[in-house]
Amino acid sequence: MSEDDDGEAVRRQAAPAESSRASRHWWDRNADEYQDEHGAFLGDARFTWCPEGLDEADARLLGSPDSLRGAKVLEIGAGAAQCSRWLAAQGAAPVALDISYRQLQHSRRIDLERGAEPVAVVQADAAVLPFADGAFDLACSAYGAVPFSADTAALMREVRRVLRPGARWVFSVTHPIRWAFPDEPGAEGLTATSSYFDRTPYVEQDEQGRATYVEHHRTVGDRVRELTAAGFRLLDLVEPEWPDGHEQEWGGWSPLRGRLIPGTAIFVAERD
Repeated sequence: MSEDDDGEAVRRQAAPAESSRASRHWWDRNADEYQDEHGAFLGDARFTWCPEGLDEADARLLGSPDSLRGAKVLEIGAGAAQCSRWLAAQGAAPVALDISYRQLQHSRRIDLERGAEPVAVVQADAAVLPFADGAFDLACSAYGAVPFSADTAALMREVRRVLRPGARWVFSVTHPIRWAFPDEPGAEGLTATSSYFDRTPYVEQDEQGRATYVEHHRTVGDRVRELTAAGFRLLDLVEPEWPDGHEQEWGGWSPLRGRLIPGTAIFVAERD
């Protein structure tokens, strides 16, 4: 959920165009604060899947290190392209896509500060990818785009379209079970207050009723069905445990909650 206190929070329907517009404006408006608050945890060239701190360097969900060298990789919802920068260091050829122009400006800032070759970036909606069929060897997303898209079935089809046969699509999202609980890091976040099966989007809206932030809920089963219907085979579903010694809170993620209920789900799939 958003960490922005502005506006009224409701549960209501939000169509694809409204959701896309809200996400673009919210991330443009909040990118500076987000990078200031979370940039140290994310690193400039680190591939971390989640607030639990699971790193791709250890998890290898994208495949072996050898398979990354020379691979054309699409990072969806890339933010400041931290994950893409890590992929480039492994010898991959990443393209970082995000709906927010301001987030991609932070990618350029990091590249300039590092004096490094700029990561290729593209501003676009993940549900309408501006790439040719079979253009990529791999696609990934660490909490990017998927939770904010109103039509993730269409998003999955688009990702499949731009991947070559046999390519992996790996993405992390808030664990669906968290939607039954208040988004609070303390004890109040340990009591279920909503139905896990209620797919009504979470919407923050202004005084005129216009959406300023939208997240969409799908159950675990919904995600599996979307993937298989799009032409993917599910290889793994990773639920990272909260590691010992990790005391940093991030929104509703905390050591207290993390040790009792899962906070992240990572879907590892392969295109047919």
